[in-house]
Amino acid sequence: MILCLDVGNTQVVAGVFRKEKLAVQFRSTSTAKPSSDELGIFLRSALRENGIDPAQISQISFCSVVPDIVHSLRNACLKYFEVEPFILQVGVRTGLKIQYRNPAEVGSDRIADAIAAVDLFPGQDLIVVDFGTATTIEAIRKDGTYMGGMILPGIRLAMEALESKTAKLPSVEIVEPETVLGRSTSESIQAGLYYGNLGAIQFAIEQISEREFSGKRPRVIGCGGFSSLFRDSGLFDHIIPDLLLRGLLLALQMNSKD
Repeated sequence: MILCLDVGNTQVVAGVFRKEKLAVQFRSTSTAKPSSDELGIFLRSALRENGIDPAQISQISFCSVVPDIVHSLRNACLKYFEVEPFILQVGVRTGLKIQYRNPAEVGSDRIADAIAAVDLFPGQDLIVVDFGTATTIEAIRKDGTYMGGMILPGIRLAMEALESKTAKLPSVEIVEPETVLGRSTSESIQAGLYYGNLGAIQFAIEQISEREFSGKRPRVIGCGGFSSLFRDSGLFDHIIPDLLLRGLLLALQMNSKD
């Protein structure tokens, strides 16, 4: 079995693959500087609670946008699983032609999304929207060229900013509102978060299609925690919440071949 780990700014998302099938998925809140023991004990406990014997984990692949966690997580893999993990980082094979001025600046989570998208939809122009702590938008040409993208404040981050930077606005549940116009403060925040993000992403897709793909709309994929919120919006051709984990699996396989 293969354990794949996406270490984000607010959560660690884990998935266990049996061959190509995602068998188990679980997550935990990220902490600033967890020790290798904290990470190792959490992973082993979470695996057992999900019916997986930790001894069955033969390979581990991970990416992290939190540099301070990389060293601890690698040591946790060595100590608690006796596995040298594959880390998706600069210098590994991705199968992508990255057009960033400095390819090292591209987040490994964004690369994982792109790898999986290209594998699922080969020979097609693609736009990938990942709803994480930040909402990221990537454009990939049919030849595997990673053209670049956009980074927006994530939905939860926007809500937390409203709550922390204002005197009277409360924290709310992030859901699709029943109406465009809220009739309470909470409903108004929910409407603003949903339709504000919907409008921004829709406009971004239109502009990318017009300016980078000669007016032809690429296949648009949604992924990440809040992607299902927009399932009925008509915004996406496909919603694949576990796209990033699949990208980590593919990157591991790609780099295991000599």
